[in-house]
Amino acid sequence: MELRRDLSLFDLTNIVVGSIIGADIYVASALTAGLIGPFAIMVWIAAAVCATVLALVFAYCSYYLPLVGGPFAYVSEAFDDFYGFIAGWSLWIAEILSLPVFAIAFTQYLGFFIPLSTLQQILVKGLFLAALTLVNIFGVKAAGRVNDLLTMVKLLPLLALVVVGLGTFALGPGRFVANYTPLAPLGFANFGTALVLIFWAYVGFELGTFPASEVKDPKRNIPKAIISGMVIVTAFYLATNFVVFGTVPWETLAGTNTPLVLVGAALFGGVGAAFMTAGALVSVSGSDESGILGTARLSYAMAIDGLFPKVFSLVHPRYGTPFAALVIEGVIAFFLSLVAGISGLISFAVFNLAFSFLVTCLALTILSLGKKDTLHGQRILPWIGIAICIYLLISTSFFDKLVGGLVILAGVPIYVFFSPKTDIYHLKELFISEEAIFVRRMERQRRFLANLLRILHEIIS
Repeated sequence: MELRRDLSLFDLTNIVVGSIIGADIYVASALTAGLIGPFAIMVWIAAAVCATVLALVFAYCSYYLPLVGGPFAYVSEAFDDFYGFIAGWSLWIAEILSLPVFAIAFTQYLGFFIPLSTLQQILVKGLFLAALTLVNIFGVKAAGRVNDLLTMVKLLPLLALVVVGLGTFALGPGRFVANYTPLAPLGFANFGTALVLIFWAYVGFELGTFPASEVKDPKRNIPKAIISGMVIVTAFYLATNFVVFGTVPWETLAGTNTPLVLVGAALFGGVGAAFMTAGALVSVSGSDESGILGTARLSYAMAIDGLFPKVFSLVHPRYGTPFAALVIEGVIAFFLSLVAGISGLISFAVFNLAFSFLVTCLALTILSLGKKDTLHGQRILPWIGIAICIYLLISTSFFDKLVGGLVILAGVPIYVFFSPKTDIYHLKELFISEEAIFVRRMERQRRFLANLLRILHEIIS
């Protein structure tokens, strides 16, 4: 049965916001405080501009090629399956690296309530990832029924922080001014490194780009939704970070793993610290849950195309989820959470993301050739995106460049071994059908701040 393609500008904006904002705000502020001080708030703006350009590139690719798979699909169509696989492989690596970040962050915030030994931290990380993996295998529908409540639980602490923090600034701006003076106490040498870490907080925009056939007037609404969504996300991030850096000195933020606990304690006392910690635990769990399933679907897409081990295409006979891919990535994430730190994982993930996004920008230059439709800026945006990706690649550490390059090259023998293979046509057709894409995309509307926007929109209208 044909689905009605009537997603409005608001619907698409809501998806963009929900795809980006998650638990990143709970970990990113402390990471950049020791690199560039309060000037980090300006880096959030720069990262937003970079992400908006790349989001438009993805949106335009989706307009010309409304298929699931992201860079894997776009690059395969523009060039061939080999380059598409390398783009998908690097994106999969980046997504895998993001999963242990939240396991580490969850353990750090849980330490506020329960002091944990090293062994206990390992057990918590394992239980955290195992529980979310099982939820994605067995209980996705059940989880969706309580998502509205969880969204509000996740959002309330941050909204309270922003409202009270801005009120405190209005009543007595002296402390904020003091904490922002000087604005750049460490200079600008670490600007690129800080941009890499903050850019990670905006990642997710690629999940907010819709196939054109599901959107009203896609030529007009896709660019407007991307820009509107990024403005909302940026405003939310800036308001939160303005309060964070204005409430707690940057030197103190740089020395903690739980920055919002310090801010909550400064604004509300001990109760506030506990409130922010509880919000962090729920937010981190929700973000990792959605990330786990999204990553599994990427490997599933490549597996049913015959370019990844067939085990990744196994679907649970009862629950209809790619359970083998979920278990494999959960195990990988657990071991990574034991051997790496948050900043290292994020930086390495951004290296792989930037490479995948760079190839996607090149793909748009090919996909748009000879098309009758002309989208605003489609000729210049991919080249600006390429420049942004190159800067992000350069700004990562030498280790990231060396090991990241080797990891990407490791995809070549994997492709040679598994290709050419016959793809699993019946699974592939089901997975990339417009009905299946529509259902998966609509699930994104209820994430974090996006759900609040949806509720407000319903009340106003």
